[in-house]
Amino acid sequence: MSVVIVGGNECMAGRYESICREYGCKAKVFTKERCSLRKKLGTPDLLILFVATVSHKMVQSVTQEARRNSVPVARVLTSSGAALRATLSEYAGAAGA
Repeated sequence: MSVVIVGGNECMAGRYESICREYGCKAKVFTKERCSLRKKLGTPDLLILFVATVSHKMVQSVTQEARRNSVPVARVLTSSGAALRATLSEYAGAAGA
């Protein structure tokens, strides 16, 4: 399963990727808005948005791109490792638990 994470803390980016590996997922992490983020998203199996740490404009553009490609979007309020684990266990099953 491929996952794209948008938002979160820069210092946690490596931790997000290792948590995703525990659940058998390949992850791309974008903590900041960079130019042409839409092109880099691709078509993952799941898009996780840490909404507390991204701008409203970024949420809108990423959500619009996900809708265009029929990608499910999980909106998570906090950007903690526990919140990511809970989201992955809901979408990817309890494989890593």
